[in-house]
Amino acid sequence: MQKHLTVVHFSPTGGTRRAALLLAEGLAERIDELDLTLPTSTGRAFGPQDAVLFAGPVFGGRLPVLMTQRLKNCTGEGTPAVTAAVYGNRAFEDALLELNDCVTAQGFRVVASAALVAEHSISRAVAAGRPDGADREQLLGFAPAILRKLASGGDISVPGNRPYRAWTPSRAVPAVSETCTACGQCAAQCPARAISPDDPKHTDPERCFLCMRCIARCPQHARTYPAKAQAMVDQRLAPLRTVRRENELFV
Repeated sequence: MQKHLTVVHFSPTGGTRRAALLLAEGLAERIDELDLTLPTSTGRAFGPQDAVLFAGPVFGGRLPVLMTQRLKNCTGEGTPAVTAAVYGNRAFEDALLELNDCVTAQGFRVVASAALVAEHSISRAVAAGRPDGADREQLLGFAPAILRKLASGGDISVPGNRPYRAWTPSRAVPAVSETCTACGQCAAQCPARAISPDDPKHTDPERCFLCMRCIARCPQHARTYPAKAQAMVDQRLAPLRTVRRENELFV
């Protein structure tokens, strides 16, 4: 087991963070976190003696653009890295490859990768409650193979395509009900600075990427995904409610 591991994550609603920490649990005695979710986040320089686990969510088969930008504030010196793309039970498509390309460009050496499942951030009935106890046992079971790769190095190959699939963001934004008290929590917690602190009932559709963080963090439950859009997503993903995708390891 490693003495120390830093988990670098971008996790708007917490699912990516939970999955990453479960994976890290079997890898190191001491775990630090570097959260890239908010605009105030800072990067870090890592040396060859460090080990890092990078984890990001999958949005339409890609990494969020904001994560790819904030990863540029992290640098390595041949630093061994494990990567994890966390998806909502549909597919991770090009996101894991994109994450590997991003961290490699920053000086890290990817020795192991994983595709992990967490509850879907929009259609919560899909992969509801995951990662769960069974996921924890499976991720702990990944540890021996990952530790061997951290010790020995070596290249890996993960699924995905270059160029990455196109991703067109929706211009829908969360709806705000009359129960909103304009407390400003949503604006303070928005990864994209899409919500005005002076008028938190307004969300900029050019900045919002529907990460659902404001909905999850609103103390009044005043923010929701627009009802018509929610119904469309729920209907499209309904077949996945009875499907259990398994976590995958690439070493």
